[in-house]
Amino acid sequence: MIQWADRTEEGRVNASGNTGPLGQPRGIGFGILLFIVTLGFYGWYWSFKTHEEVKQHSGEGIGGVLGLVVWIVAGFVSAFLIPSEIGKMYKQGGQQPPVNGWTGLWLVPGALLIIPAIVWFVKVQGAL
Repeated sequence: MIQWADRTEEGRVNASGNTGPLGQPRGIGFGILLFIVTLGFYGWYWSFKTHEEVKQHSGEGIGGVLGLVVWIVAGFVSAFLIPSEIGKMYKQGGQQPPVNGWTGLWLVPGALLIIPAIVWFVKVQGAL
């Protein structure tokens, strides 16, 4: 695993190009568990919070409400949009992004295949 020199104690990006507040850290395993227990409804909350926190931290992105609408109406678009916004946040901070829009290809076989969906979530959440 690559260690970033300018991460905070929580492992979150804190670079000069991103001046907004850092988001709330969420555990990968806990997120997967909540997604399963709530039959996918945690995904709505996660999508809203992820889009909103990226927008607040970097000043770019579509924000929480529109991100939630995209997640509900066209979830496959979110598979590409969320990692793309996170990658742009890293670039804005002068770092090599661990994810980008192409990360969404993990979900091309469909979220019905659980392993690619878990890999996508681990890669995206781990980049936050």
